[in-house]
Amino acid sequence: MLILALDVFAVLCVFVLLKRLLTRQKFYPLPPGPKGLPIVGNILDMPAEQEWETFSTWSDAYGDISSVTVLGKTIVILGSTRVAMDLLDKRSAIYSDRPTLPMGGELVGWKNTLVLLPYGDRLRRFRRLFHQTIGSRHLMHQFHPVQETEANRFLRFLLAKPKDVLKHIRRTAGANILRISHGYEVKENNDPFVQLAEQATEQFSLATAPGAFMVDILPALRHLPRWAPVGWRIKANAWSATLNQLVEQPHAFVKRQLAAGVAPISFTSKLLEPKEISAEEEFDIKWASASLYSGGADTIVSAIYAFFLAMTLHPQVQAKAQQEIDSVIGSDRLPTFADREDLPYVEALVKEVLRWHSVVPTGVVHRAMRDDIYEGYLIPKGALVIANIHRLAHDSRTYKDPLTYNPDRFLSTEKTPAEPDPDNLCWGFGRRICPGMHLADASLFISIATTLAVFNISKCVENGQPVTPVHRCTTGTISHQVAFPCNIEPRSEKAIQLIQGE
Repeated sequence: MLILALDVFAVLCVFVLLKRLLTRQKFYPLPPGPKGLPIVGNILDMPAEQEWETFSTWSDAYGDISSVTVLGKTIVILGSTRVAMDLLDKRSAIYSDRPTLPMGGELVGWKNTLVLLPYGDRLRRFRRLFHQTIGSRHLMHQFHPVQETEANRFLRFLLAKPKDVLKHIRRTAGANILRISHGYEVKENNDPFVQLAEQATEQFSLATAPGAFMVDILPALRHLPRWAPVGWRIKANAWSATLNQLVEQPHAFVKRQLAAGVAPISFTSKLLEPKEISAEEEFDIKWASASLYSGGADTIVSAIYAFFLAMTLHPQVQAKAQQEIDSVIGSDRLPTFADREDLPYVEALVKEVLRWHSVVPTGVVHRAMRDDIYEGYLIPKGALVIANIHRLAHDSRTYKDPLTYNPDRFLSTEKTPAEPDPDNLCWGFGRRICPGMHLADASLFISIATTLAVFNISKCVENGQPVTPVHRCTTGTISHQVAFPCNIEPRSEKAIQLIQGE
């Protein structure tokens, strides 16, 4: 009888549980989306490239919040600024976690960097480190001389070899952040730290792209031994070694400089210098510094290269910005950060680069930490939540003629108010907003302002005809404009003298 009673009790428990689940699903369905297959769900619908375009198609078909299911995992797509802010900002206590990424996070090791840290005490410690060193425009003032110096070097490289513009952008972005993160001054060419960081950031973008590797779809595969002759396992081993060097080598450089009493001011030196620190604190500093580089350099490269494309395609915008610089600064010196408030059109031009070219088009994936109900839909605990930033930044409900590059949209007039600032989208949301945004913002402004002051950027001419490049982007967490030809020439002899420091 006892056994029978227990059996009946167990059946009743299962019945109640199933009833609750079915009731919850009946009244709170998942957000709508394309119909999937049994067991595997929408695995065949997941895009292999340009995923933001597929996500936009789903939003057009199913609304501002849609979802798919892949092997039992719910993926929620946010297709409007309103929904993204409602969930990721106003309900950040629920959506501030990151998913476990088997390839990029676990096997390569990016789980220790700020961008992929799970929500918790360690994330809060990391954010405090950033806040006390580079957490505002005011705090960035201490690094302005470094950024102005590197911007001037960029101009000299560009004057000498204008066709290598992308190479110069990469070098300058790396030099800027290495000076700020570790006080390391980059060599003129082929600097080992810059090359190492370029490798690591490119690998990060590839390793964290949604669904790019089978191990991300079938996480159990991560238990295959390191020696397994499988493509993704071989890549994970190599990329892990690169990341380890990126973390350890610059940190060791700062410690040697501190021991010798010659360490310049930097993010790392300011955190290491004041007192004795524990092994755990040093681990946090080491990985926070690496996060600063890995999270910032490639985003700056993407945005500045997009600026060159925008100027190539829109000479009237370039001319208007140059007119503002000439009227405010003249031709006897280069722009500095002290001029920023007096250059509103240049400021708007920088904002429009970030809106027009989505550097991180689908953001970094968020994870729901508990069940949530939004507008009658269930977002289950553990669901992956993706804000389609590219769609948000090109939404005609928010921006007039969103495919058009137009800095004037951010300048209010008596008749028309300014359109929403894209900073509220491009740097992330809520408690996962990019803590290095002020560093990146400063780098973009000074690089763009000084370039406009002394160079004209235009279309190349082949066989007597101008070559019009196409705005086409690569796939990855960080998206880049594909290589394109453009003509870069100094504006005048006086401009050449300014570049050369004469």
